[in-house]
Amino acid sequence: MVLDLIVIGTAITLGPLHNSAFILLLSSRRGVRKGMAFLLSWLANLVVVIACVLLLTGGEPPARHSAPSMAVACVKLAIGLGLVLYGAHRRRSPPRPHGPPRWTARVDRASPATAAGLAWLLQPWALVGAGAATVVAADLSSLADWLALIGYCLLATLGLIVMEIYTVRAPAAAGARLNSLRTWLEQNQNQLVVTLSLIVGLWLTAEGIYGLVA
Repeated sequence: MVLDLIVIGTAITLGPLHNSAFILLLSSRRGVRKGMAFLLSWLANLVVVIACVLLLTGGEPPARHSAPSMAVACVKLAIGLGLVLYGAHRRRSPPRPHGPPRWTARVDRASPATAAGLAWLLQPWALVGAGAATVVAADLSSLADWLALIGYCLLATLGLIVMEIYTVRAPAAAGARLNSLRTWLEQNQNQLVVTLSLIVGLWLTAEGIYGLVA
């Protein structure tokens, strides 16, 4: 479970779309406040998903080869295959260049509540779903599993935390460097999406197959 959460959490935190949006929020008026709203909403989403899973499982992992464990393996396999197919499609047929989303023109007038809602909208739900399927194996009687869950949430939010702290501590330097990062992310967005989709997709596919046959 721990290794799966590391892979998924790393892929979530490296996602180009939400990072670009977060940098744009930070560079707007009252950007630190909007960034904090986005960050807390993002983290809250991960916590809520995990809490829902643990409520369903009672904090006890399902027995091996039981119906719930086989269902989890099927979910991982389905998400993995979906990510692989999506990554392969994006690689063969990259989207045509287009202008920025309409909401970017209104980012200066956005409220912290809007920034919080944007965090939920931009969550990579396939990866969050894969994380939820992995959390089914968590045993709440184990301190190591508690630490793994906390570490997963922090890892999946790490990029946002670093950018928020950097902006608070050195706003002038952070503004220039983060805007350069946003430009790079936008220029390489398709390649990043393809790479992350294929890597995580193949990992989850292998995990799903192993869970079904082992």
